[in-house]
Amino acid sequence: MIKHIVMWRFADHAAGADKATNLELAKQQLLSLDALVPGMLKLEAVVPQDPFEHSYDLLLYSEFTSVEALKAYAGHPDHLAVGRFITEVRTERVCVDYEV
Repeated sequence: MIKHIVMWRFADHAAGADKATNLELAKQQLLSLDALVPGMLKLEAVVPQDPFEHSYDLLLYSEFTSVEALKAYAGHPDHLAVGRFITEVRTERVCVDYEV
């Protein structure tokens, strides 16, 4: 199984909206990707309720049966569209993928 974790920090204002609006939009867009491809086992998108100063603004946690399933997700047009929106409104991104 492959675990895929991504975290972002968002700009205070971007794409004509404030941070809270963009976070909610991004979260809902990410949640719409659940079960997007065969081999996707789990998808969670979380906005921390009371983040600490060092916390990221949005977290994506997902699990896949294989590297091939993760690659299918990464290249899917719906995923790419969400990625384009998040790129417009984020200031930082970190990602880790690992096999268990």
